[in-house]
Amino acid sequence: MHTQAQKIVIVGGGETAEIAYEYFTHASRYEVRAFSVERAFLTKTELLGLPMVPFEELENWYPPHEYGVFVALSYTQLNRPRTRLYKQAKEKGFSLVSYVSPQAFVWRNVEIGENCFLFEHNVLQYHVKVGNNVILWSGNHIGHRSVIHDNCYLSSHVVVSGYCDIGENCFLGVNSCIADHVTVAPDCIIGAGAVVLEDTEPGKVYRGNPATPSHIDSFTIFRVKRA
Repeated sequence: MHTQAQKIVIVGGGETAEIAYEYFTHASRYEVRAFSVERAFLTKTELLGLPMVPFEELENWYPPHEYGVFVALSYTQLNRPRTRLYKQAKEKGFSLVSYVSPQAFVWRNVEIGENCFLFEHNVLQYHVKVGNNVILWSGNHIGHRSVIHDNCYLSSHVVVSGYCDIGENCFLGVNSCIADHVTVAPDCIIGAGAVVLEDTEPGKVYRGNPATPSHIDSFTIFRVKRA
């Protein structure tokens, strides 16, 4: 039986938005109808042959009762812009959709929140929980009963072992590894190839094997004001 595709708008106009369009268009039940960016970044009226409209007026062009939204921004400013637009889209009344690649392995009792993007070859094991506004690039392993909290970004081939807790707004670099039962505090950056064996402190940057905190914090690196 044919099921009508759900119409969505992608919020974003850069590489992440174009990649999201590709995946939603060719491997999902969604149909992308438009792009949207904030007026300050609106330099063209089309992207990939689709209209691009100001985010401030999005609900006027594409009513929330007819269209869903996916916010497609990267980890810029420690995920803050993506998080802000995600929240503003919800305030406008939009439903936020998630994408899970058909080539991802997701066990039957995994929980995945809104505005998440899970690329191919991710493995999410027994009772994993993924919060809202999380991006898992390709090839990550999330071990049993681990929790990835809201607004995180995991780049490729990250290993999160069992019973781990990854706090909000974290960025985990390529090939990093989190050992069993480790808690990564909010706003942490875990560098590429780092091996985290112990709980971390909020807002720190960890590098090396075993990973140790850098003298510079994550807020400074990403030019983010502390809350």
